[in-house]
Amino acid sequence: MGLDVAIDELYASGWSALDTQGCGHFDDGRFFPGVDRICEEFRALGYTLTLRHVQLFDCYRAEWTDEQGRAMGAVVGQSETEAAVYALSQVRRAALVAR
Repeated sequence: MGLDVAIDELYASGWSALDTQGCGHFDDGRFFPGVDRICEEFRALGYTLTLRHVQLFDCYRAEWTDEQGRAMGAVVGQSETEAAVYALSQVRRAALVAR
């Protein structure tokens, strides 16, 4: 997939870089939230984000659970940051659909 695609998906979910605290920037200049900020955004939405390296496939898995510990979703990426950014885009899309 790539971090660029994850960032595209995040922006498509309505995320904006009005507050750049805790953000990095991609090669093309776009801002994106760092892992710590993403974890904070998940907490604000009532979820816990867990990131782990899957050695067998040399990828990272981002999984989020609700307050009762039930799995609510998961994605994979080539890096921890890519997986976290893509996970945030997916949870934001799900929140938009639920409205």
